[in-house]
Amino acid sequence: MKVALASDHGGVNIRKEIAGLLEELGIEYKDFGCECSTSVDYPDYALPVAEKVANGEFDRGILICGTGIGMSIAANKVKGIRCALVHDTFSARATRQHNDSNILAMGERVIGPGLAREIAEVWLTEEFQAGRHSNRIGKISEYENQNL
Repeated sequence: MKVALASDHGGVNIRKEIAGLLEELGIEYKDFGCECSTSVDYPDYALPVAEKVANGEFDRGILICGTGIGMSIAANKVKGIRCALVHDTFSARATRQHNDSNILAMGERVIGPGLAREIAEVWLTEEFQAGRHSNRIGKISEYENQNL
């Protein structure tokens, strides 16, 4: 698995925690920044990661901003992306099992580093259950393809 990782200024600390987790799990990743505490625009980080996941360069992505909301909205504008904003482990598990999410968004101002690591680990290790869920994901993809 290859993971694209990024944050804006509001998610730098948790992004570094997640980078450490990826290293501990032996998961290949690329960190796309940012490295500043001054205000930057989250689409400048979310959209390149989402495009790289959508085109298959990376299997999954993890995005962090202050709330996770901006990153998830931006990422979900890219065709083929199913970015889930998650702040608990139950939702992390469900979004992989049922929604086959390919990008995880979290908010550093919402959760702490310990919980963020737990969420990311669950999300990274869960598999899509397919079955009845495949039909639902297929309907989303079909809609995307009709509305170019």
